[in-house]
Amino acid sequence: MSVNPELRKLDIDIPAQPQALVKLSLLLAEDDINLQAAAALIESDMALAAAVMKAVNSSLYGLKGRVQNVHQAITYLGMREVAGITFEMGLRAAFPPAPELDPIWKRAAWRSRVMARLAQRLSQDAWDAHAAGLFEECGKAVLYRHAPEHYRTMLRAAAAADDMALVEMERVGFGVSHDALGAALCESWGLATPAAHSVRHHVQAQATRELPPPPARREICALSVLAHLVETDPVDAEAAATALAAQAGLDAERVLGALRHELAQRSETVSAGGD
Repeated sequence: MSVNPELRKLDIDIPAQPQALVKLSLLLAEDDINLQAAAALIESDMALAAAVMKAVNSSLYGLKGRVQNVHQAITYLGMREVAGITFEMGLRAAFPPAPELDPIWKRAAWRSRVMARLAQRLSQDAWDAHAAGLFEECGKAVLYRHAPEHYRTMLRAAAAADDMALVEMERVGFGVSHDALGAALCESWGLATPAAHSVRHHVQAQATRELPPPPARREICALSVLAHLVETDPVDAEAAATALAAQAGLDAERVLGALRHELAQRSETVSAGGD
């Protein structure tokens, strides 16, 4: 999918999707996914496969024994989980490593899994939700790669504020904000429309708890706001969730049940000394 012509005028480069992820997307679109072919495809890119295996064998997944290859990882974790890890590693590899980007990737990994679990509990598309969570802040990486010194200063200035303040600074400094760039990257990489819509509207939705009007797809964006509430405002999360459910046409009781599960899991993680 082509990048918005208005963004092209700004001369801000949108990185191309790695070829391995292009092929993996085609495999995942098939009704009957060939797991052997998917594993072989990931392993064909040595750097990507190494990053995936490192992630799979990390303490995050708590697997007993060390996983030796991608096919074994799929057996233990499932295709969707391994595909999600692969996209996460592929996205990170599209940008230069930098300390300023590490918190963005850490939040992306956590958020993508939370949104996918919420989607599963609410009978929504878990892959779209995972992608939306993963790509939500990737526009920041685009701007950092474009102008590292300028954007590093901008990130520091916004650290004590919020992303609403940051997008205003971005528009003044670059003529575009990270939410628009993130959506453009989603579109360029061929992600589903609901994921791109969520990325495009997440800053406003999280700040106001008001979902974008049609024709934007609202369900995945609602999950983005729920994940944000789990992370930043657990006390007020349930009251906000009821209103979000009504806006998105989701069952309020199911939304509250899914939210409570994530709040409990988050509380356990924090109590155990995790992030």
